[in-house]
Amino acid sequence: MTHPPKSSAAPPGSGVPTMPAVPAQPGPPEPPTPPGPAAVPEPGAARRTAFAEGVDRLRAAATTEPGRLRIIGALLALLVVAFGAVTAWQMTDRSNAANDVLTRSQPLSTDAADIYRSLADANTAAASGYLAGPQEKPQVRKGYEADIRTAADKLVTAASNSDPGSASETAIAQLNELLPRYKGLVETARANNRQGYPVGSAYLRAANEMMQQQMLPKAQSLYDRENQRLNSDYADAKAFPWGAIGLGVVVLAALAWAQRRNFLRTNRVLNHGLVTASAASVVVLLWLVVGHTVARMGLSASYDHGVRSLNVLHDARIASLTARSDENLSLIRRGADTKAVGDTTVDAYSWGYDDQIGRLAKALNKADSLADDSAGQKPVQDANSFMKAWKDRHGVAQSLNDKGEYQQARDKVIGVGKDPTSVCFDNVDAAIKQALDHEQHEFKQAASGGRDALTGLPYGAAVLAVLGAAGAVLGIGRRLSEYR
Repeated sequence: MTHPPKSSAAPPGSGVPTMPAVPAQPGPPEPPTPPGPAAVPEPGAARRTAFAEGVDRLRAAATTEPGRLRIIGALLALLVVAFGAVTAWQMTDRSNAANDVLTRSQPLSTDAADIYRSLADANTAAASGYLAGPQEKPQVRKGYEADIRTAADKLVTAASNSDPGSASETAIAQLNELLPRYKGLVETARANNRQGYPVGSAYLRAANEMMQQQMLPKAQSLYDRENQRLNSDYADAKAFPWGAIGLGVVVLAALAWAQRRNFLRTNRVLNHGLVTASAASVVVLLWLVVGHTVARMGLSASYDHGVRSLNVLHDARIASLTARSDENLSLIRRGADTKAVGDTTVDAYSWGYDDQIGRLAKALNKADSLADDSAGQKPVQDANSFMKAWKDRHGVAQSLNDKGEYQQARDKVIGVGKDPTSVCFDNVDAAIKQALDHEQHEFKQAASGGRDALTGLPYGAAVLAVLGAAGAVLGIGRRLSEYR
């Protein structure tokens, strides 16, 4: 029995075609590999800062001429703007200080002097009124009341301008407390005197001691502090602006260097933008130097021919008032109060009169030397003449009192009879007041001129600085456009 072959392949030579071979097919895509951890820099590598990157970029830019020009333009603009800002800042400070001298510190110093003068004048009027008794003149009483009101009003003004917790505020508060107590003692003395009670002189003595030992020293300390504030404002206003001037010189040197560099590289004499920046800087620098110099001259003149004269005249007026008070009290107390001078015991108020008249003479001589025109010298010379007449008449009154002729001596002092000392005192006080008014006018005129010399300088410097910076940037920009 015959079996077919197990192989499925066709026998050779058979007519059955063979199947073509199938090429290998690609398998399914492999799944993506999950991302691994980020690469960690090696431990020795350091991160670069933004500043370091900026330095590298700046260094790279400096290797090319356009880059160098951009750096130069930025630095020039920065210098010009800084010059204008420093000038505006320093001149604003000095302008404010000059304005304070004119409108704040000097008027407050004058107010403090008026407080002292009003208190001393009130004390003098009180003694004069007591000495005159029933013959007291109405104008003396009115003068006393006016002085008390003036002192109270000036204390209110001083209190509103004093710093909280300062020594000035303390002194003002103490004066406000003492003033009504003083006035009460004076009124008690006056009432007893009009009724013929000798105890009135004790009350007046207590009032005078309160004035001389407590009130006037506090008023003097207030006046001294206001003068210190005035001197401080003068120092601030007159301080030379070295920072602004030095920076201005640096700016002009930098602009000159930039123009020279531009000339050497382009053979062009002028760059309009840099010339504009230079011109603006020169104007600011000249304005700064000239304006501040003129301001210093005006402020110095206001101090030398105003403040110094005012201080001396205030001293003269206070000496005159104190001398008049002592002259009256020497008759009221009739030798009850003594003072040891060396080995000699003298009447305290007679000695005080002589001492104050000596101070008055020195102050008037100094005021005469400080006066810079005839309008200022004449009232001082008149006051000196009246003071000499006062001394002569006081000598007569003192001589009468030493002889026991009290009534005649009193009349010689209070103004009853011929050639009284009261007329001389009134003339001295009026002449000093006239000199004070003249010197106050001189101060205001000179100080106003000094302050006005700085007007507009801070704003002008700022505007010109912006103009100069824009000119520098445009000038460098014009040069950069040649590389495009």
